[in-house]
Amino acid sequence: MAKIPVGILGATGMVGQQYIALLANHPWFEVRYVAASPRSAGKKYREATAGRWHAAGGIPHPAVWDLIVEDANDVSKARAAEKRGDCAFVFSALEMGKDEIKTLEATYASAGIPVVSNASAHRLTEDVPMLIAEVNPQHTDIIPLQRKNHSWDKGFIVVKPNCSIQSYMTPIWALIQAGYEVKRMVVTTLQAVSGAGYPGVASLDMIDNIVPYIGGEEEKSEQEPLKILGSIAGGKIENYTGIKISAHCNRVPVIDGHTVAVSMEFGNKKPSIEEVKKIWTAFKALPQELEFPMAPVRPIIIREEADRPQPRKDRNADKAMAISVGRIRPCNVFDIRFVGLSHNTVRGAAGGGILNAELLKAKGYIG
Repeated sequence: MAKIPVGILGATGMVGQQYIALLANHPWFEVRYVAASPRSAGKKYREATAGRWHAAGGIPHPAVWDLIVEDANDVSKARAAEKRGDCAFVFSALEMGKDEIKTLEATYASAGIPVVSNASAHRLTEDVPMLIAEVNPQHTDIIPLQRKNHSWDKGFIVVKPNCSIQSYMTPIWALIQAGYEVKRMVVTTLQAVSGAGYPGVASLDMIDNIVPYIGGEEEKSEQEPLKILGSIAGGKIENYTGIKISAHCNRVPVIDGHTVAVSMEFGNKKPSIEEVKKIWTAFKALPQELEFPMAPVRPIIIREEADRPQPRKDRNADKAMAISVGRIRPCNVFDIRFVGLSHNTVRGAAGGGILNAELLKAKGYIG
């Protein structure tokens, strides 16, 4: 099977580099187009990332080394690549102002180039699906309506949610899907420094310290789950109203891996600890016969040890795409509490974007 040619916007940044690394041997997709800021445009990819390659190992695929970096602001370059068969769609890892990203991604879509985005710019746009592939794959059904709303032909925009909510949304959804109504949640995140990009938070602010504030993160943690759990109605995605979330977001001196402590209150029907574990262990969601390359075999992995999950020990579980959960126990204020962990630059960023693209291919939207 011929691989689908893909482009990466923001290809020289941390998330863009993670895309390059994860797509090196992907059986469905092949990186054939890279774009970044004007200061990188015109350089070979290896030159543009020299001295600032942050993904593990070197640039993994020699074919990418000599790709010429284009200006991500010049959509005509991507359009030309699409016409010559080098860019069927783009992964967006753009690093610029939110309004700039919002406009630029829409410009790509209007030019007939589908956008699978990591950026936050379109997460709350009413007709843009915000996907966790195992949780709300049905939200891709709004893509034809999105195209109609904007008079787009082949283009569309799909986004993934904030990296911090990956560590608990899938476990929460598994319980809701099993018939248990989660009414209220208090979530406290312990977020790795890589989530701030590079150079990120200054070392003197992080060493021997915790920063109890990350701009915009608490709002994202409280709002984005409502859209993910929502439903399509009247040409838009209407938020779910059956749950209230209170979030505390903290930056901690960990390189990779976002940890979260969650306390949950249920409706009239309350699961036992044993039932919660049974539901999480059995959870699959994605059709296994499709064999999504980036999907974890076990989306939720339960750690029974008293002191797990831990970022250093558990963030790479199942291609760094699984959610590790532990310390599942009664809550003295609500009903049940647990600790979750996910790899923020893989599951929460590039890996999650790739899995979304695999879902879109399986549903016939790209290919």
